[in-house]
Amino acid sequence: MNLEQLYKDNGAYLQGHFLLSSGNHSGFYLQSAKVLENPSLAGELAQELANVIHESGIKFDSVCSPALGGILAGYELARVSKKRFIFTERVDTVMTLRRGFEVKKGERFIICEDIITTGGSALEASKVIQSQGGIVVGFAALANRGFCKVANLGNKAKASAKLPSDLPLFSLGNFDFEIYAPELCPLCKNGSKAIKPGSRGN
Repeated sequence: MNLEQLYKDNGAYLQGHFLLSSGNHSGFYLQSAKVLENPSLAGELAQELANVIHESGIKFDSVCSPALGGILAGYELARVSKKRFIFTERVDTVMTLRRGFEVKKGERFIICEDIITTGGSALEASKVIQSQGGIVVGFAALANRGFCKVANLGNKAKASAKLPSDLPLFSLGNFDFEIYAPELCPLCKNGSKAIKPGSRGN
């Protein structure tokens, strides 16, 4: 599967000047919602991801995603894997488990995102699961932005990666885009203004 071409074909590979949820800037943005709006394609991607996890030998009982971006990817992964799905969400900036969701002691979870950048949101979700007695056995994402090490792709983690090194991350592809601190952004220096296309803020 050519993930980059798939994103481009679905208008999900954006070029411009973007403000990321981390506060950094980039000239590229992956808008996974444009890919996941097609249920059959979402199911196909989830099945590919489920196959990668299955081939690793890791067993899991449930899938958890951080809201909002990870919900569709996580739900589809759970659906094709015939597992339970729950999600965490932020309340006053704190990642929380709500809506009557419960975690059984010893329940084994995959934390699933649509896109993993540094892995901050996925890590927050994993800590919520662990605080409720669950066990996080790995992370998954449709795409990795090149910061975190992917078990099935063999890339190395960058210094800003936040996911724990002792748990695997599975992904269908790497997108290694340049990311800039706002004060060092060459796009800003050229007079361009960053826009925020993601789920936080619009």
